[in-house]
Parts: sequence; structure tokens; C-alpha cells
Amino acid sequence: MTPAMTIKALSVLLLLSLTYKWVASSPLYASSRWIVDENGYRVKLACVNWVSHVDTMVVEGLDRQPLDAITASISAMGFNCVRLTWALYMFTDPSLGSITVRQSVRKLNLTDAESGIETYNPDLLDLSVIAVYKVVVSSLGSSNVKVILDNHISSPGWCCSNSDGNGFFGDKDFKPDVWIKGLTTVASTFNGTSQVVGMSLRNELRGPKQNQNDWYKYMQMGAEAVHKANPDVLVILSGLSFDTNLDFLSRNPVSLSFKEKIVFEMHWYGFSDGQAWANGNANQVCGSVMSSVFSRGGFLLTPNMSYTAPLFISEFGIDQRGTNANDNRYINCFLAFAAENDLDWAHWALQGSYYIRSGKVALDETYGLLAGDWSQPRNESFLARLSVLQQPFQGPGLSEHSPYQMIYHPATGMCLQRDTLLSLDLILGPCTETDAWTYTEDKNIMLKGTFFCIEAGGLGEQARMGIFCDDDNTKWDMISDSKLHLSATVGNGSTVCLDGSSSPSVVTNECKCLSKDSSCEPGDQWFKIITTTREMPLISNVLAQKQKEDMEEAFPREGTAVE
Repeated sequence: MTPAMTIKALSVLLLLSLTYKWVASSPLYASSRWIVDENGYRVKLACVNWVSHVDTMVVEGLDRQPLDAITASISAMGFNCVRLTWALYMFTDPSLGSITVRQSVRKLNLTDAESGIETYNPDLLDLSVIAVYKVVVSSLGSSNVKVILDNHISSPGWCCSNSDGNGFFGDKDFKPDVWIKGLTTVASTFNGTSQVVGMSLRNELRGPKQNQNDWYKYMQMGAEAVHKANPDVLVILSGLSFDTNLDFLSRNPVSLSFKEKIVFEMHWYGFSDGQAWANGNANQVCGSVMSSVFSRGGFLLTPNMSYTAPLFISEFGIDQRGTNANDNRYINCFLAFAAENDLDWAHWALQGSYYIRSGKVALDETYGLLAGDWSQPRNESFLARLSVLQQPFQGPGLSEHSPYQMIYHPATGMCLQRDTLLSLDLILGPCTETDAWTYTEDKNIMLKGTFFCIEAGGLGEQARMGIFCDDDNTKWDMISDSKLHLSATVGNGSTVCLDGSSSPSVVTNECKCLSKDSSCEPGDQWFKIITTTREMPLISNVLAQKQKEDMEEAFPREGTAVE
């Protein structure tokens, strides 16, 4: 066996041994704020949304790549889970669920989509849409990807608006009895399917009829129906106002016959706050929005609150082209919040395009992780930024190590570390290779287990470590409304902040964008101190190499299609 083969074989073994704790064991349970497996080990849901609820009722992308290649690429990109959407009527109206894929696309005059499916997935073209949905779930399981079945809408089509008739119980297309029937059918259909680990009861409750009394009445009915039909799955309950609000749970928890399967979900996009990110000071908006998210649902993660439960951010995302100022500012704040709170999450979305969406054929999905032809990632740098969040930072069974701190830079997805093992200079590098830090009560940032601390230099100077840790230039405050600036005072009495604008070098510069200025971009100076009990770098490096090899295999540079 060659050295390269030995390294690869070792990486696979290490991946499998660690994945047993984090990914593979099912069914899953809710334990306090954590999702855990049957051994009580933390399982972090790092998911991507994959759409199957739109007009065709067929999972997107079958006209672009073979199904098994798509599901393999999901795993290769580091995701352990898919939130797979479905339309209620597909499972409650036999005239919809029984039509074949060919009939569905022909009904919509989608000639190119039919031709593409004939090319890439000919064996699926004459199966019913329900049968294909089952095949997709099976393919995901074969790629070791967990599945959360999400009832996204009733009538197949794009979601969501306040007036689309699908928003709340009693709307034209949202009759509680039909909904309960559909949930029961789907839960029963996938009972015993080990990769199906959860069911999301309904996406984005909304509209003029929404109220808390009916939320409790019907969501609890739906939860009981799912649990009765399939007691193995997590039962995931969404909130009000397009799934942005669960604040009522702080006053009145749900009352169900079971407890260890209950998870709550929220959505958080840049546009959830209108154009506040683009029009306001990013630090002030970030601080305000993080506080709001906590009060509307984040409190569920706090052990000393009256009600604690896992919180799944089942939709977030940005325009992958990088041209949306609102999204670009929001995502740095979101990633910091998600890292600090070690959230379970599902990115919107996988699909690079749609067969048809809102009447537009072959519409490009600018929020999609995959390019329009589905052959490669749309934005590899963003995917790299997500990767640090794909493994847990802490939780039951994660590690025997004592806690330490990572210093995370959301704008790059990298972490603060020494330039080399014996260097005092600090750089940004892969978080899999992070140094272990300790943030002390005296506001020193110490290299764990040593006398070295981070010290600030003058403007534009390299940040580095020293041993004189009582000076002002070694006392680091988390300032600004966002609490994402790390600042210290230097010899002339001026305040400087850590700055990653010269990445990989980390320097100290004048603290910028702290308030008022709405045109200023603070992302280079945003750092988040994260507490973790992750394994230290040796094993992490092997896992990173394994994921890199998986990505190269899934998205070969020399071709446009995955073979």
C-alpha cells in the first residue's frame, strides 16, 4: 500500500469512527437543547434544502444530473442531512400522486426538462411522482445523508405569500383534517426508513388567520398524529409569521404525550428584516437582530430558561453571486450567531435551477449552492465558509477534552492561529487547524496551556503573541453592538481592533464602523470567540483532507457533468 493510499484509508477509518457519534446512529432524540442519537451522543444537523414541492412535484435537478450523483455531491460537500420538501396534495389527492414524472412535465409543457430527465434519469421518467420521491429518499440514505420530510405547502407551487391560500389553518388550501391525513400518510409511508430522522409539520405559517390558540390546537394535533404513525422521527414544529416567531413558547410550552422527539424550527434571512442591513449600520443592526432572534426563539437553547428544546434554523441563505449588500452583511452576523450557539441548520438551498417556478421555465436559483447546470458549486468560497459549521462545537459525547476557545472570522470562515508552530505571528487559517485559546476574566486571550497571550501592535502592524500579559495592549474587549470587534489599547492610548483585511495575516487597525455609518463594511474586523470541546487538529486535518477528496471526486474539473 502506497503512503497516499495509507493516508486515504486512515482518513476513511477516522471519518467512520467519528461519524458514528455525530452522524450515523439513528433514530434521533431531543435531550435538553441537543439532538442526540440512541447512545446520547450529539448529532448536529448540517442540512441543505432540496425542493420537491413545486408544480411538477418532482425533486429538482433530475434533468441536469443523475440522481445518485446529486445525492453523492451533497455528502461530498459536507452535509449530513437534507430537508426534502413535499406538497400535501401529492399524498392526499390520488389524481396528483399517481401521475408519472413524464405526465407531470408534459402537463406543464416542459419539453427540455423531459428530455433532460430522459438523458440523466430515464428509469424515473415513467414512475409516479410519489414513487420517485421514495427513490430520492433511498438514494440519500445510500449516500449516508439523513432526511427531514418537510410539508412545505398544500397545493404544489412556489411558496410563500400571505394570500396564497396555504398559509394557516382554515385557509382555502389548508384544511386541518386533510393536513392531518397527509402527515399520517407520509409518517406511515416512511416508518422503518432509517435515514428519515424527522418530519417538519408545516413550513412558514402565516397570513391574516394566524393566531396562537389555533397554533397550539392544530400543531399539537399534527405532532401527535405523526408520533403515533412513526414514533422514531423527530417532530419539528414551526412558528408564526413565516416561521420567524416562537416567542409564545416562553410563556406557554406545548403539551404533548411525548417529549424526547420535539424540535422547533425558525427561519432567518437577510430580507427577514427588510433592507435594514443595507440601509443601517451593520454593527447596530447585527446587535439588534441577534437580540430579536433570541427573544423570538433563541431562548429555547438556554438551559436556565423555563423551557429548553433543540432549535433548528431550517432556512437561511444568501444570493450566491455576492452582489446583494443586504445579504452580504447579514450572513457574517448569522454565521457568528450560528457558531456561538452551535445551531442545527439547513441552508436554502441545494438546487441550481428549477424545472419551472412561478411560471418561469428553467429559472436560475441564485441562492442555490449548485450552479445552474448542477455540475459544480456556484460559489466555492461560500461553501468553504459554511464548512466550519458542519461539525458540532460541543454537546454530549463530543469529546473528553476540556473546553477551549476558537477565534472565528465569519467573513472568511477561518480561525486565528499561529503562522507556524514556533511562530509568534498570527494569521487566519483553516478552523480544523486552529490553536486552542483561553479568554480569561482579565480579558487576556491566552494560548491554552502556555504563558503566551495575544498583544496588539500599532496601526497596520502584525498581531502577535507575547508574554507580558498585564499591559493594556493585551486586554481585549468585545465592543460595538454586535460584540464582534476585539479591541485593545496601545501605547499612545488609541484603540485598535483585530483586522483580517490582509488575510491570511491578521493586523491591528483603527476600529471601524462601530455605529451610525451605514456605508461602512465591518466584516473584516468581526471575530467571534467560540467555546468548543472539539478534537484537536490532528484528526481534524485528516477529515478535512477526506472531504476535499470527496469534493474533487463529485465535481471533477475536467468535465461539466458528474459521471
